[in-house]
Amino acid sequence: MAGFTILNDWSARDVQRKEMAIGLGPAKGKDFATSLGPALVTPDELEPKRRGEQFDLEMEARVNGATLSRGNAKDMHFTFGQMIARASQDVYLFPGDVIGSGTVGGGCILEMGPEVHAWLKPGDEVTLEIERLGTLTNTIV
Repeated sequence: MAGFTILNDWSARDVQRKEMAIGLGPAKGKDFATSLGPALVTPDELEPKRRGEQFDLEMEARVNGATLSRGNAKDMHFTFGQMIARASQDVYLFPGDVIGSGTVGGGCILEMGPEVHAWLKPGDEVTLEIERLGTLTNTIV
């Protein structure tokens, strides 16, 4: 494993909702856009934050400066080792492959509902921050 970074998969939840309703899965809703960064942090740099097989890293998601969710990587259901073992089952993984760990619990705007935040619109600024990994900020255009 080369390291860790922040990943925002920019799911097209409107497309995903339609596909999930007829049993197709989220495929086209996930085939939209992905942001990575701002840096690749090596596993040894995170070692001081290791708690067993997980890392104690605070996470926060904001839209236009307002915090929508907080979480911690130590609360993940599966370890990165388990995710890589599953992802590599019956297929080859290659250097450069990116494995996403999934959304922080409560981190999906769609799952929060419109009372927390409406659909993103042009001009909205989305910020994902993870302790020691940095801050990834993108503006909707």
